[in-house]
Amino acid sequence: MVMLSIDRLAVENLEHGCVSDNEHPRMSFSTSSDVPGERIAQATLSVNGWTHTGTEQIAIPYQGEPLQPFTVYPVTLEVTDASGNHASAATTFETGRLGTPWKGSWISDPNYHFTAKKVSPTPMVFRKRLAPKQQHIKRARLYATAMGIYEFSIDGHRVGDQYFVPGFTSYATNLQYQTYDVTDLFKADGDVDENGTHTLMATVAGGWAVGSFVFTRKNRISADRQALLAELRLDFEDGTSETIATDESWEVCESGPYRMADIYDGETYDATMELGPDGQHGTQWHPAAVETLRHSPSITADYGSPVRAHEIFDPVSRTKGPDGETIYDMGQNFAGVVRLHIRKAHQGQRIIVRHAEILNTKGGLNTTFLRTAKATATYTCVDGEQTYMPHFTYMGFRYVSIEGIDPADIDVEGMALYSDLRRIGDFECSDARLNQLQDNIVWGAKSNLMDIPTDCPQRDERMGWTGDIAVFAPIACANFDMERFLEKWLRDVKAEQHRGGGIPNTVPAQGYGFPATMPTMAIDWWGDACVLVPWVLYQANGDATVLETMYPVMKKYVKACRFWAGLVGFGRQRYIWHTPSSLHFGDWVAPDVPKMSQWQQRSKWTATASLNNTSRTLAKVAHVLGHQEDADRYNALADKVADAYCTLLSDGKGRMKSEFQTAYVLPLYLHMFPRRLQATAAANLARLVKSNGYRIGTGFPGTPYILFALADNGQVDTAYRMLLNTSCPSWLYEVKMGATTIWERWDGLDENGECPIGDDGTDLMISYNHYASGAVGDFMYRRIAGIEPIEAGYRRFAVHPVPGGGLTYAQAQFTTPYGTIHVEWHIDEADAETSGENANNEHQQQFTIELDVPMGTSALVTLPDESSRNAESGHHRFSCGLTDETAEEITEQATDAVPAAAATQPENQQPRD
Repeated sequence: MVMLSIDRLAVENLEHGCVSDNEHPRMSFSTSSDVPGERIAQATLSVNGWTHTGTEQIAIPYQGEPLQPFTVYPVTLEVTDASGNHASAATTFETGRLGTPWKGSWISDPNYHFTAKKVSPTPMVFRKRLAPKQQHIKRARLYATAMGIYEFSIDGHRVGDQYFVPGFTSYATNLQYQTYDVTDLFKADGDVDENGTHTLMATVAGGWAVGSFVFTRKNRISADRQALLAELRLDFEDGTSETIATDESWEVCESGPYRMADIYDGETYDATMELGPDGQHGTQWHPAAVETLRHSPSITADYGSPVRAHEIFDPVSRTKGPDGETIYDMGQNFAGVVRLHIRKAHQGQRIIVRHAEILNTKGGLNTTFLRTAKATATYTCVDGEQTYMPHFTYMGFRYVSIEGIDPADIDVEGMALYSDLRRIGDFECSDARLNQLQDNIVWGAKSNLMDIPTDCPQRDERMGWTGDIAVFAPIACANFDMERFLEKWLRDVKAEQHRGGGIPNTVPAQGYGFPATMPTMAIDWWGDACVLVPWVLYQANGDATVLETMYPVMKKYVKACRFWAGLVGFGRQRYIWHTPSSLHFGDWVAPDVPKMSQWQQRSKWTATASLNNTSRTLAKVAHVLGHQEDADRYNALADKVADAYCTLLSDGKGRMKSEFQTAYVLPLYLHMFPRRLQATAAANLARLVKSNGYRIGTGFPGTPYILFALADNGQVDTAYRMLLNTSCPSWLYEVKMGATTIWERWDGLDENGECPIGDDGTDLMISYNHYASGAVGDFMYRRIAGIEPIEAGYRRFAVHPVPGGGLTYAQAQFTTPYGTIHVEWHIDEADAETSGENANNEHQQQFTIELDVPMGTSALVTLPDESSRNAESGHHRFSCGLTDETAEEITEQATDAVPAAAATQPENQQPRD
């Protein structure tokens, strides 16, 4: 039976639960059919009396009559394929306030004056007791936001399942509010008194807006104290409604159970001070007061990917620490909190939980690298059984120590917290070490995609470093649907661009101003995120909206880069960007030089290559948007920069005057060398790699691209030798040492399991959960599996595997906006029937690839023998014989590769969903 189905229908990239203030919400869908080569003949979307008919599937904007606020809109989709088959689907979305003025006011505690430095304020608790004017409630919606991070309850029941709302944004300009359907909480039989009175309570901690943040531990960055803004809208069965909003009738106190909550230091919770469903329990409430905020941000319905609880980890071991504490190993480094199930305790008993990524030589927690972060949860018990989990903080850890309770009286779980991202990709191959590396990359991402793209989840940082996501965005978009997450973050990048075009090194900057004295300064590769991230997102999802939004930002940024590069010199020198190295990060954490100052001294090479890259990428953006004159101008700039780099920094024959890996990698990957010199330059890079024992010598700018620079220029064997190397520094050295995430520094642990980091100018900068170097995963998808877009959104894509390193099998799947691509290849000994005239060659091998092409897309498949064919939608199988030369290249390192069944893996507890 012929089947046409609609697999996904989404509004603003959400299949369910979309609440939007976008007046023109975007709708997308994907389909599938069991008919090979099938395509959509017609698709009709219907919303609010408006219909759109066509064949497009991505980001179709609503263009009907103006949407009304606080309204649920049905969406229907009818699809007909070229064979005449039909399918339909439906969903809904809800409009938020759409600019409707808030009836409520910002409120705070007028008696609370927070003046302490380098700590976060005591959480505030707000309360409103209300009796609805009617009991027959049809619909109830709570709209809420805060300066700080908040959590609501109604009659003692938690509202929603999100953490750290309203989220981390540039609070001076952008603030989100959340919409909660609380109808069931008002209809349910709960803790309501005889008068039908309900109790709303909200706890507001300091979070990023008021609490301590940045390694300098600034506080009160965006507000002097916490504040709350909320409205409860009740719609009754008879068509009337009632709104309860924050005002002076609300009450407030600081005597709730949350005694301390800080992003870095942790949380202190006293269960003996719990307020009860109605907020009583001896608490001294007093009236709240209207608060005047320092800023007036645009307040918009949630547009990001909120943080939620995900995997649950049980400890893989329990030991006794050097000071008598109990040490639990969760088996996985991750970002989140512990959940304690306490079977027996007495009133006032205090339990202290500390967190760390590694253990010290004595078997206790190594907290040295947390710097000033305390990463501690303290819980004061009541009598009997109870459960506790922090709600206003998170930690990055694998190990926890617990004191204050007998291990027999408590069960401990680890709860992973990260943004709610749809997993869309995975990679696997015949080498289990690479599979572990893929897992490490995924967990590094999960741990640092915490509402914003952070650098690490454990020490006193956790900031939105632009350089990290600039290089990691391609693999992030292969493993996860990053659309909402990155579009949210890019709003803040746009809002915080300096007047001269520079981009802060962290977004939101939130108290970190480097280079504060030069707000017009552009920093290569870090500021490049404003160009690179939107382009990567567009390539992944095919929606040019992000390019249109960010185009003015990109132009202003590249203009700033061009200005700084042209400050010094004449002629070609004006295209070599060599402002003082102290204003750059250069070849950040390159392992072949030990000092931060030496990384920065390579900025002439990294910055110049950056200018080429951003100019060339901006030319592509301009072309997509139809600005061809701009495209020509930026391409000309990129050409001049490439010419200057190769003429002045190399000998003109493919050899760099100052040789280090990144100096070759960037011009090779970016095609800056003349075509006639690419192979020579690649051979020189391969020579450096070989002389370094096939170990990594690149920093942040070069590491994502070094394997491409080699493999795409005739050095496949060298690329695989580097990828599969297990000597420090290398990706698989970390795997060999038991890593379950990606490290910030390649030498984070020596062969004895001790950390050798010394005084290199970075203030003991070592994180064991720092995703940037995991950008290598892009090579695994794009070259080992061979999947790469030809058109944005993968409407046309290439499948061109580059086997090597002794791998005999690889597979990857990747869900595009049109459906899921699946590629699987394997190498086997060829039999007589398949090997033809080479049947007598006992070493002849057969390469076989199978792939699934989504409906409405096509693939250009290239096999290792360089034969190509086009593949329309459906399932395909192709094969070719491998020549002796090709087979030798592929199997040369077979003795170094570890088959999946034989690999020795670090103990890694698998999570429960």
